Amino acid sequence: MIPKKFPALVIEWFRQNGRVLPWRIGRDPYRIWISEIMLQQTRIETVIPYYHRFLSAIPDIKSLADIPEDVLLKLWEGLGYYSRARNLKKAAQRLVSDYNGTLPEEPNQLVKLPGIGDYTAGAIASIAYGKPAPAVDGNVLRVLSRVLASERDIAQPSTKKDLTEALRAVYPMGKSAGDLTEGIMEIGERVCIPNGVPLCTVCPLREICVAQQLKVTDTIPVKSPKPERKKVKMSVFLLCCDGKYALRKRGDEGLLAGMWEFYHTSGHLSPQEARSFLEEEGFSPEDVIPCGRAKHVFTHLEWHMAGYFVPCREMREDLVWKTPETIEGEYALPGAFRYFKEKMKETF
Repeated sequence: MIPKKFPALVIEWFRQNGRVLPWRIGRDPYRIWISEIMLQQTRIETVIPYYHRFLSAIPDIKSLADIPEDVLLKLWEGLGYYSRARNLKKAAQRLVSDYNGTLPEEPNQLVKLPGIGDYTAGAIASIAYGKPAPAVDGNVLRVLSRVLASERDIAQPSTKKDLTEALRAVYPMGKSAGDLTEGIMEIGERVCIPNGVPLCTVCPLREICVAQQLKVTDTIPVKSPKPERKKVKMSVFLLCCDGKYALRKRGDEGLLAGMWEFYHTSGHLSPQEARSFLEEEGFSPEDVIPCGRAKHVFTHLEWHMAGYFVPCREMREDLVWKTPETIEGEYALPGAFRYFKEKMKETF
């Protein structure tokens, strides 16, 4: 059971110590929604410039519903998890058709929209509309686990469900609801930190934190380890002809669906193997020059990539061939290929 003092301690601390962030200016539901989606799996410092650029180009739900997907993905380029951007557009279209272009207030309506789960629904409902709706993520689970000295595994859905309901029982309404939501998250980010020693001496919850009193903050929260990521070797080809580089579009399903990419194949090929492969694929390589290696980490997967610069005599017609300037300005490439995009610009 969460102590009754918990909300007041968090809210008071947040009102005195909360950071000034662009999405905290006003309580515009659209701005809050965009920020919450961007902040999933992404650090605040990374999000801020993207957030400003996104809102400048797409200031409201109607413009989000209408924006061409390629333009949307270019605005999102570098943030990763591109399904977030596509779901934003799908949700905006639903809002225009079913909700008169406005975000609903109730969490049970918000979760029906693409890309909005329980956490995001709770954040929007509490911060924008003052609803007593918890938004429970890893930061919140860590804070609650330490306050209660809970030894339950926070990776288990049942633990999250039970802690969410315990938090709901003490949630206020109105502006305090939003301040509680943002306050718990910020305490988890800045004070009750995930890595290293928590800053218990400056924590507003130290007087009610059982883990701190028992000196067990180093073992709580309990979280079962993630499975080891699968490692995949790839060879990436910067195919060039007449100052233009080849791109192809990934399929509509699976990892990085619908994104532009450089031509590649599985395995780390030697220069000789790479030349043979490309000739079999219908290319006319003049040379195959190694241009470095890169690694990209996804949630459950690692790409280990070996790159080659490949000047070609002809352009294969089923690919898109563009100058580096055009690729940089108009085509959204996943962060996985960032290293090779920079090599392309250097080579050119």
